[in-house]
Amino acid sequence: MRMAAVLITPGTGTAPPPGIDPGTFQSVLSEDTYDVVADLEQCAPAVAAWAERPDAADRLAAAATDLTWPGTPVLRLTGGAPLSRTLAALRDHGAEEAAVIAADAPDLPRLLIGKLFRALGGAAVAVCPADGGGLVALAARIPAPAWADGVDLDAPDALARLSTLCPERRALSAVPGWHRIRTPADISRLDPGLEGWEVTRSLLSTGRR
Repeated sequence: MRMAAVLITPGTGTAPPPGIDPGTFQSVLSEDTYDVVADLEQCAPAVAAWAERPDAADRLAAAATDLTWPGTPVLRLTGGAPLSRTLAALRDHGAEEAAVIAADAPDLPRLLIGKLFRALGGAAVAVCPADGGGLVALAARIPAPAWADGVDLDAPDALARLSTLCPERRALSAVPGWHRIRTPADISRLDPGLEGWEVTRSLLSTGRR
């Protein structure tokens, strides 16, 4: 079974444009990114709510539950590396291949997630690099290889670290990169001509969800 999880952390959406509440911004980014994942064919969606402290993870998970379709697993995770914890939780849900997508990529084309899964036909791990450093998404055969353990989507050197750690070149594949919305300046990267990201689009244009 294939699964794709949107990873929400306390850092998601914490640098919104002026005048927009960070909590609301986190919510709309996460909802639009979840909608991307929920519409994938032959792939079960999930949401991972990760925080160091259990109370913070509880808040993220409760908010995520309000954004998802009934039956979507909402994984409440604490401690450890967010990406590794998410992959392990997806393994426990029966995933044989899994992708983890940063929640601040509301206009991510589904085609790129499809490319990640196709790359797993020859690689153990596939990544979509983020403009400006880090990763937009990572996909792996489950169980994920030990050399990918501890890698963080937010780490600027994530791709370089994986390239160093992978035992052979063909074990790691990179698909074309995309952008994440991590600063107010990143808003300019959103393409009004692309379908999707409706909730984020509405908040940015009207100030309301």
